[in-house]
Parts: sequence; structure tokens; C-alpha cells
Amino acid sequence: MHFRNHAGQTHAGQAVGITWTDLHRRLDATQQELARRLNPDFAEQQKILQARARSLAETPRSDNVPRQSLLDTIEFTVASERYGVEMHFVREICALQELTTLPGAPNFILGITNLHGQILSVVDIRRLFELPERGITNLNKVIALRANDVDLGILADAVLGVRSIASDELGGLPTFTGIRKDYLKGITKEAMVVLDVQRIVASESRE
Repeated sequence: MHFRNHAGQTHAGQAVGITWTDLHRRLDATQQELARRLNPDFAEQQKILQARARSLAETPRSDNVPRQSLLDTIEFTVASERYGVEMHFVREICALQELTTLPGAPNFILGITNLHGQILSVVDIRRLFELPERGITNLNKVIALRANDVDLGILADAVLGVRSIASDELGGLPTFTGIRKDYLKGITKEAMVVLDVQRIVASESRE
């Protein structure tokens, strides 16, 4: 009878089964795959978000709202308020990294950051809408948007996920006035405020 030793061989010297080198190689590959799934890159983040949006859109609705009347949005928080941007404007979501301030820039432009070699302006809607400000940490996110061939980022305290809402679910903005009302599309029954990305982009590009 032969017994395997730690080198993966029998006492007779014949190689059998799998070696420790093979085991370590497979373990490393498994760990890398697990890390990739837990920390998806930017392209995979977009695929995940789009898949979630499609899943939500395909979920039967009790009010039989037609698919074309739904808005797929990315929901996020700023200063304890819930906001949403239409998903088709979203390029990607990333952590806030190095940020460079711009002397003389409008107050609501927090600064610029480097996104894959592209310089991206980051808008702080707390300043734009005169909301309470808190400190910025590495937990903050940047939602990179593109509209009318213009790119910019919006600072978010946290990203909550994908949400589909009915277009006619957006109510008016009776409590909002001035510049804040100009850059909003509406508010849902659950108090999620949907931003008008095209107007925000147009405003930033004029500055």
C-alpha cells in the first residue's frame, strides 16, 4: 500500500493526484476571483447597475405602468436628503480620491479630479442648493455624468442603488424656490428629489 507524502507523491516515488504547487495556484486564482467580485472595476460596476435596472424594470407592477413611462435612476444621499439622477446620464460611480481646488471657480464647483486620465469637474450640490455642509472623507462618492457631450461629477455622501420610478410619480416642487427649483425635475412620494442633469451640466459649462 502506498501513502502520499507532502510533495504529492507516493512513497514509491510516483507522482499522484495534485501537487502543492497546483493547490497554491488554484487557491491564488480563487482569491483573485473573489477579490474581483467583491471589488468590481468601473466597467463591471456599470454592468451590475444596468442589470439591476433591467431587473427592476421587468418586475411586475401592481398599477401596470408601461415600461416607457419609467425612469431608471441612481439614488444617493446628500446632507441627509435623497436625490436621484437618470441612469442613462451616469458613466460610472467611483470613490472620491485626489481633489484639486480651482481658485476663482464658482462656489458650487468643489474642484477637479482625474478620472482615467480625464479632468472632471466635481459639483457639490450642497453648495448649489445651500444645504448644510459636512466634512468630506474617503467614503464620499463621485457620480460621473455625461450630458450634451459635457462630463462632470456630482459629490454624494452615499450611493443607495438603482431605482425605477414612474414618470407621472414625480410631483411638483412647491416647497423649492430659486436656483434649487431650476435644477430639479420633481420629487417622488417617498421624498426622493430627481435632479435635472441637463440643466446642471449646461450651468457648469457656461461658467
